Amino acid sequence: MKIKLTILFFVTVILFPGFITVKGQEKNVWSLEECVSYAHDNNIRIKQQVLNSTFNENTLKQSQIDMAPNLNAGMSHAYTRGRALDESTYRYTNQDQNSQNYSINSNVTLFNGLQKLNTIKQNRYNLLASVEDVQKLKDDISVNIALSYLQILLNRELLEVANNQLIISQLQIERTGKLVDAGSLPEGNLMEITAQAAMEEMQVVGTQNQLDISYLTLTQILDFDSVGDFDIEIPDLNRLLDENYVIPPVGIVFNDAVGIRPEIQGAEFRLKSSEQGLKIAKGARSPRISLNGTYGTLYSDARKKISFDPGTGEIIEEFYPFKEQLSDNRNIVVSFGLSVPVFNGWMVNTNISNAKLNIQNYQYELRNTKNELYKEIQQAYADAFAAMKKFRASEKAVTSMLEAFRYTEQKYNVGLVNSVDYNTAKNQLTQAQSELLQAKYEYIFYINVLEFYRGNPIIF
Repeated sequence: MKIKLTILFFVTVILFPGFITVKGQEKNVWSLEECVSYAHDNNIRIKQQVLNSTFNENTLKQSQIDMAPNLNAGMSHAYTRGRALDESTYRYTNQDQNSQNYSINSNVTLFNGLQKLNTIKQNRYNLLASVEDVQKLKDDISVNIALSYLQILLNRELLEVANNQLIISQLQIERTGKLVDAGSLPEGNLMEITAQAAMEEMQVVGTQNQLDISYLTLTQILDFDSVGDFDIEIPDLNRLLDENYVIPPVGIVFNDAVGIRPEIQGAEFRLKSSEQGLKIAKGARSPRISLNGTYGTLYSDARKKISFDPGTGEIIEEFYPFKEQLSDNRNIVVSFGLSVPVFNGWMVNTNISNAKLNIQNYQYELRNTKNELYKEIQQAYADAFAAMKKFRASEKAVTSMLEAFRYTEQKYNVGLVNSVDYNTAKNQLTQAQSELLQAKYEYIFYINVLEFYRGNPIIF
């Protein structure tokens, strides 16, 4: 609740001209939604996490493609001199020879204990978990931005309170000076009120520094090079302070959160991935059946085309053309393979045992993630409830102290109380206003955190 004092506008202009916006120096105003959206699009950590998710997506695609048969083509060229085996005739020759081999081979696994199928499922769960990791990081950054955003709003209001108190002291200095000059008040009153104004001026400087730091904090989260002309939109937060609002109980918030929070979803996907890992390890016990097909041909310049002359009975050797050799020497092989694991240094059993341990580890991880989430909700609920009580009490305290200060100020103006009592009442009012503002923003932050756990966006 802002404390509005009936002070002429021109006093603010004279004492604090820096608070007036000069034409040509307009700020670049950002809303909370714009800050969050910018961070989600430009934050380096988020980009790195997206890259990790893309990596898992590529791994999934590759495991799906691995289900298809492979296909490889090859060729070789050989030059031999002296006695060598002619592969086209399987005869030894003793001459210079050039030969080429050409082949196409394809292999497909028909059955391997469903390892490839379970690998696809495991990689799909890994991808889903990495997507949830991206969302968890976005959520964490959103909360940090909201907290920094509220800190700026709090420091702005604290600065306004400090400025108002300094303005009042400046007016009192002017009035007290006239009374001292007229002989109505001792000079000590003027010295005390001047000292009070000096302390309040220091308070203004300190609060301004805190405001500058809070701006710096938010721009650093957004990865800006400097604060520059950055400013934030001032929302109407009073609409969030509904007296009829009931803070949702911890159990309700947790039940809503456990089904939608990315850290829970990610932990569940990793547990399912580890379960598929156990199936993959057990699949290594199964026989492996494969189908292989090969098409090959060859050419040799040492080979001759042999024909028989029925008239003379002579055997005629002629030049054997390249194309004819490729056609005549072609061969096709189709084979089935069966591999049965018998003993492999106990590796299969070790992998199965480790896979079971991995499942237990992720079960513990899921349980721990739920426990941490429950504790966070518990803490947020306790903080919200305490801030609400403090806020309601501070409202009443500020109302009472404001009236008490006005009464003390009236008595001070007619000389019924001294400057010490006046400054004490003024400081008490300032302290109460500061506590009210802190409780207000703590309350707004924590009720938004609770709603955020339930799946509602943080919107001021």
